[in-house]
Amino acid sequence: MLRSRIAGTGSYLPEKVLSNDELARLVETSDAWIRERTGIGARRVAAADEATSDLALHASKRALKMAGVRPADVDLIIVGTVTPDMPFPAAAAFLQAKLDAPRAFCFDVSAACAGSLYAMSIADKFIKTGDVKCALVVGAELLTRIVDWKDRASCVLFGDGAGALVMVPEPRPDRGLLSTHLHTDGTKTDILCIPGGGSKKPFSAEVLEKREQLVKMNGREVYKIAVRALEECSREALVANNLHPGDIDHVVAHQANLRILEAVLKRLEIPLARCHLNIEEVGNTSSASVPLTLDQAVRKGAIKDGQSILMMAIGGGMSWGSALLRW
Repeated sequence: MLRSRIAGTGSYLPEKVLSNDELARLVETSDAWIRERTGIGARRVAAADEATSDLALHASKRALKMAGVRPADVDLIIVGTVTPDMPFPAAAAFLQAKLDAPRAFCFDVSAACAGSLYAMSIADKFIKTGDVKCALVVGAELLTRIVDWKDRASCVLFGDGAGALVMVPEPRPDRGLLSTHLHTDGTKTDILCIPGGGSKKPFSAEVLEKREQLVKMNGREVYKIAVRALEECSREALVANNLHPGDIDHVVAHQANLRILEAVLKRLEIPLARCHLNIEEVGNTSSASVPLTLDQAVRKGAIKDGQSILMMAIGGGMSWGSALLRW
């Protein structure tokens, strides 16, 4: 059966670094408090003139260069994001124009921190049908524009960034994207969301006064669901491919919180050393996290031909999923 594979990866982080100590001057917190609870030491903040599609553009160019693919040869662009340039058109449309990729049809996926994993699964399906020969999958977020800088429980978590993947058909039967597993629990929409600014609660003086146009999160509930859901969908991927935790060479996970990753990997009995980590330097970059982390691992030369990679991510919705690849 025809599969897809990742032919190129790319990532981009804005220049400005906001350390925990600097953040402590904006909100009542400390470096020790943040590190103990999240494992985060710093995050990136986009420049005032950078939009989400600009971050996506930098990451995409690097991924296309690695893959040896011209923008003109891209058939499909999917951007996972909750911070598009505008409510519409899609950030993917702005990216297409900036890349000069006129053949590509484009759309965004809104699955919060799981957005790039959802986008990768969708692109895989298009490639399997033969309708698409080359897909560009991007996770890009400008989260520092939507966090509540008065809420220390959430503003310490998030940073800006982008990651990109070029996906093409894989003729080898034992390589490529082996499976993806996606899930949603819509009864949990209230524990991680932006309640104001949409059709349910349009912008108003009341919305602005209550700061409901910004991210609201019940961290305790998110943690409980994340640990359970990520363990379950990871086991689902292993079972689907007749693999055991010991068969996994690399874990590329959404970097939401180091404590979540430690708990999940302990339950799976996969050593934390096999999980590629960047949360200390960049924080939670939402949908950008998985492709960004993969790109860093690839460019370090850590991932070798034939090795197995377990991916996992969870975000608001609640939406989560896993994927298993043979590099």
